[in-house]
Amino acid sequence: MKPTVTWRTALRTPFCVSLLLLVMGVASVAHASSRWSTLEAIHQLENPRDLTCPGPKGELGAYQFRPATWSLHTEVPFQRALERPMSDLVAGRHYEWLSRRLEAAGLRANPYNIALAWNGGITAAVNGRSSRAAHAYAARAANLAEALVQEALQRGPR
Repeated sequence: MKPTVTWRTALRTPFCVSLLLLVMGVASVAHASSRWSTLEAIHQLENPRDLTCPGPKGELGAYQFRPATWSLHTEVPFQRALERPMSDLVAGRHYEWLSRRLEAAGLRANPYNIALAWNGGITAAVNGRSSRAAHAYAARAANLAEALVQEALQRGPR
């Protein structure tokens, strides 16, 4: 008589446990890759030369944060947005904040939607009321993010 194998007993085998961990790791790597490429694309669209002069609405730093967005994620003085490591930290927090809100609204937190919310505001993105300019920005950011991922894959590990 053959032993009965159920999905519960199969999941206990070392192979299945390893496979599950591998899949979970790939999902984490994919999220990290998407996050990195999306933030780098936004940086390249917003302030590729890392200029230090404020934007027309007082934006600062690599990601052109506005004071209200900056203060949403940190108590560090806004002037520190000009420091790339600090700006990167706040950009990561803002990315995750946007991701959570998009997903809570039933939208995918993909590069297009992140960039759309980044540029046109989370409320407009969630309610389908983003401007044409915000949609154009999101398309450019998503295309650039994909190009950055492809470039990194072609380079391979360093």
